[in-house]
Amino acid sequence: MTPTSGISPDRDTSRADRPPASSPGARRRMQAAHRRDTAPELALRRELHRRGFRYRVDFAPLPGLRRRADLVFPRKRLAVYVDGCFWHSCPEHATQPKSNAAWWADKLATNQRRDRDTDQRLRENGWIVVRVWEHENAVAAADRIETILRLR
Repeated sequence: MTPTSGISPDRDTSRADRPPASSPGARRRMQAAHRRDTAPELALRRELHRRGFRYRVDFAPLPGLRRRADLVFPRKRLAVYVDGCFWHSCPEHATQPKSNAAWWADKLATNQRRDRDTDQRLRENGWIVVRVWEHENAVAAADRIETILRLR
């Protein structure tokens, strides 16, 4: 927190300037979206667990940073994020909503900026960051993660 503002430095203050979601239905869908325990995340967790790896789930790797990683291997300083194609603007599967397009463009761009900022903060503190897209095969993603864990 900065002493004068009372706002955590990782807090998204631009959200107050945005108009609300495009409709009550869109708002309900956004609120219903799972933050954790999504099917791709569970598949990856099952595969890593099957291989004998243990990890923290939905855990903030850095004290004071409110951004939580999906999987964290604290001793190895490895943070894994399973990113949804829509919410994190996957280069293969991203879509741009037509209704309230400006709001959504800002929202998705903010998500991407926050992801890059999180990656940078973690790397500056000696962490390795792995980003897995929701469409990636869980076995292939686990292979990547296992390689890093074995080398670290």
